[in-house]
Amino acid sequence: MDDFSHLDGLAQAALVASKQVKPAELLESAIARAEAVNPQLNFMAQKLYDRARSAPVGSGPFAGVPFLVKDLHVDIVGARSGEGSHLWDGYVPTVNSTLFDRYEAAGLVTFGKTTSPELGLTVTTESAAYGLTRNPWDPSRTSGGSSGGSAVAVAAGIVPMASASDGGGSIRAPASCCGVFGMKPSRGRMPNGPHKTEGWLGMSIAHAVTRSVRDSAALLDATHGVEPGARYSAPAPEGSFLAATQRAPGKLRIAIMLSPPTGVPVDPEVIAATRATAKLLEGLGHHVEEAQPPLDGAAIAAAFVAVLGVCTAHDVDSRAAQLGRAIREGEIEPVTAMFAHIGRKTSGTEIIAANDMFQKTAIIMAQFMAKYDVVLSPVMGKPPIKLGLIDLAPADNARWTAEITTFSPFTSLYNQTGQPAMSVPLAASSTGLPIGMMFAGRYGDEALLYSLAAQLEQAAPWAETRPQLS
Repeated sequence: MDDFSHLDGLAQAALVASKQVKPAELLESAIARAEAVNPQLNFMAQKLYDRARSAPVGSGPFAGVPFLVKDLHVDIVGARSGEGSHLWDGYVPTVNSTLFDRYEAAGLVTFGKTTSPELGLTVTTESAAYGLTRNPWDPSRTSGGSSGGSAVAVAAGIVPMASASDGGGSIRAPASCCGVFGMKPSRGRMPNGPHKTEGWLGMSIAHAVTRSVRDSAALLDATHGVEPGARYSAPAPEGSFLAATQRAPGKLRIAIMLSPPTGVPVDPEVIAATRATAKLLEGLGHHVEEAQPPLDGAAIAAAFVAVLGVCTAHDVDSRAAQLGRAIREGEIEPVTAMFAHIGRKTSGTEIIAANDMFQKTAIIMAQFMAKYDVVLSPVMGKPPIKLGLIDLAPADNARWTAEITTFSPFTSLYNQTGQPAMSVPLAASSTGLPIGMMFAGRYGDEALLYSLAAQLEQAAPWAETRPQLS
């Protein structure tokens, strides 16, 4: 047996533990698949094959399982950290990210980094630095972003799971577009260190995209937890997240939210898929009703743009200071420059007001969820769109804004509130493109989401639904 792509990570680790397979066999099989598929889909930002072949294998729950790390804010000593940007060309860190150390302790064998747009600034994975990352279901379509490379690698069967991060939807959007599972954990659940303990004023958080629910849960068990200097942490779970996948969620009260906070229109196929998911949930014994939290979508969106702008300005200006020179023509993309310009014009009081808006939104959602256990909505407003519509070098800024606000109008809410939310691959368009369904839980309650996801995985299995690759 030399193709392990039908096995999830825990199953691969079990083969290693029982000595039926050596870690090197799993690794070489994954490398061979990556080499065969990457020219078509372009999900690899950097190859670390030699490092993987010589690295010692940890003894954790995923001992010997091949893994890919998103090339955004995850540092590996001796490997370039490109951040999806030419501005970071030549940057090689001397200290591992805390999260990467936890990956290695879990036994994962990292053999490459996956593509991201510049600084993770859009929900597609297209960049001047790496080119176009293509959706394995239709290479003319977006893979989603900003963890598009990771989602493609999982969907294409290269690895059973890959690291991802999410500041406005960047785990859930590519999971939806590529037909895989993606959990965004609660704020404060995951480490960002060792140099800082949060990103984008706490909106950004890391985890993974996976094929199976249990892999996501077991990986969260292995990597979550407070880090030195953290100002807050998510509530500790009762038992393991993996154990949560093995118990029924009970009868849940589920709100179905069909309109995004901004009120932009949603594609009819996406609405139909969400209603079909509601029927599936009712068939599983859950109570589902349409409900809409009373949110000021325009004010929330304005706050999000202000914070994104300030953080972008800080990132690019800090890199310029590190280089000891001004940013040169072509080193950052037009949308990045636009956000940095917004950030430099944004006052401190405006940022405090934005943070206040996020707190107000979190309070409204907590009050709303006193009545509901889970909120169901689409992940995206449309099935995966054509490449080129929301890249970081738009020919028409007004059209770019219209495209991105209608394509991804749902996800960022839960970055602003800090709630856990997951994309579950339950639907497809009439042309066979994946449509993910988003479920959000109360702050700190990933366990309930994992219980529900496992129930859905059993009721509507998706693991054998794979894209046909040439």
